[in-house]
Amino acid sequence: MTEITNFRGEAIRTAPEEDADGAVRALIARVGDRVRKARELKGMPRRVVSEISGVSPRYLAQLEAGEGNISIGLLQRVAIALDHRIEWFVSEEDPWTSEVSRVADLFRTSTADTRQKVLEILSPWPPESLRAHRICLIGLRGAGKSTLGAMAGQVLHVPFVELNREIEDHAGMPVNEIIALYGQEGYRMLEAQAVSRIIATHDTLILAVAGGIVVEPDTYKTLLAHFHTVWIKANPEDHMARVLAQGDTRPMSGNPEAMEQLKSILSSRQVLYERAIAQLDTAGKPLQTSSDELVALIRAQGFLDES
Repeated sequence: MTEITNFRGEAIRTAPEEDADGAVRALIARVGDRVRKARELKGMPRRVVSEISGVSPRYLAQLEAGEGNISIGLLQRVAIALDHRIEWFVSEEDPWTSEVSRVADLFRTSTADTRQKVLEILSPWPPESLRAHRICLIGLRGAGKSTLGAMAGQVLHVPFVELNREIEDHAGMPVNEIIALYGQEGYRMLEAQAVSRIIATHDTLILAVAGGIVVEPDTYKTLLAHFHTVWIKANPEDHMARVLAQGDTRPMSGNPEAMEQLKSILSSRQVLYERAIAQLDTAGKPLQTSSDELVALIRAQGFLDES
């Protein structure tokens, strides 16, 4: 039993099912009131909303009167017709007066940089604690991320993980087959899931990711928030030479403009790569030199220090 107070201040005990029924009635009334207000503010006759949503005028009238127990599916249609999110109608806070709703709307329509700054301000934990001892190496293909990551991991006694290997192990097939079967969109979805799994299971590691991950805003934002990121840089000639040295002739095969395309990709992604916390330029350097410099950078930045 639940105790409530009537209008005279007297305690009344009600059964749980009565409380639940009252909450349902309140929700139905709230949804109806907000649908009516939204429609009136947009100056839309009920007939027009009915035509767009496929919900009958009679049912809409019952809904607005707080008498229609509308299904989630039908309410979604009405929300689309009125150009509102479905949660806008069911929230306990008044969307017209709630500061939370206003902030949510502003956040949703803001730029990625603004959203990131807001998250950093509102986060109850400092960025360093979110990143733990996770290090992520980003950069274009052929920069040396995998080789340098593995070498640095051995020196620092830190696990090294290559994201594409994690994706392949989880999917049970090579990346090229994943892309052939599910397309680039399917691969990006598996990539984002793999990043989330690694964050959940590793507090300390060095991760090497594919060069194109930075063009996926949400996944890259996750990397920046949960990893100490290092951009492994090289010039276009080094990138191409290293890929060819690995035995992969696809960049040049039947494509005389491959070098220009590579330069264009590197140029277009530069502003994204520059969002990394640190940079390591490997252009023209022996492998061991670059490895030593990466280890020194990690130590100097304190990426593995105890906080």
